Amino acid sequence: MPRQTSSKPKILIVLHQESSSPGRVGHMLLEEGFDLDIRRPPLGDALPETLDDHAGTVVFGGPMSANDDDEFVRRETNWLEIPLRENRPCLGICLGAQMLVNCLGGKVEGHGEGLVEVGWYPLKATEAGKQLMHWPEMVYQFHREGFSLPRDATLLATAETYPNQAFRYGDNAWGIQFHGELTRVMMQRWVVRGAHRFELPGAQPGRDHLGGRLIWDMHLKRWLDEFLRMIFGKSSR
Repeated sequence: MPRQTSSKPKILIVLHQESSSPGRVGHMLLEEGFDLDIRRPPLGDALPETLDDHAGTVVFGGPMSANDDDEFVRRETNWLEIPLRENRPCLGICLGAQMLVNCLGGKVEGHGEGLVEVGWYPLKATEAGKQLMHWPEMVYQFHREGFSLPRDATLLATAETYPNQAFRYGDNAWGIQFHGELTRVMMQRWVVRGAHRFELPGAQPGRDHLGGRLIWDMHLKRWLDEFLRMIFGKSSR
């Protein structure tokens, strides 16, 4: 029998570890009628030469730095020129946003005083951000580096320790420093595997990660759903 192929539009999902999951982002995109084309460049997966066969892409986070010399980091950062050139919807989350910033000529670096954001932290929308949508007041973070605002990009949300939290570049490129994609299982795994980071300056203890989830996660989830709809729309097939 001939192989059945899906007629649904695909979203390219770029992950950076064998155990990584697109989490809620994947669930929400599937619910909107998209298929997921999952690639893991660190494990040798190739990235497409064009996004003609995709409705957009989401580049997720990872434990590595966007400034690392690994071949896949350079390859992936350079590859982001494709969605930018083709004006395809592109969302970078944490590491993905930092790669996008590097691709756009910005800078990725740690805080001058060594502070990190690991846990729940306040977020404030800019006027440009408020015009787009309502933003959550608290978001979940897990990073040691931040990014500068690329030239000609619009800052959408800010925070105290790392001022650049969300931006838009052109019509279809978006970057966010924080994480809305974590399911409860994912957060529990991060808290266990990333416990060594709770001792870093500015980090919150593990109990506050799960405790904060009970208070703020509902609002973050609602925001993420609206944000993805704004970027990718709804599948028409």
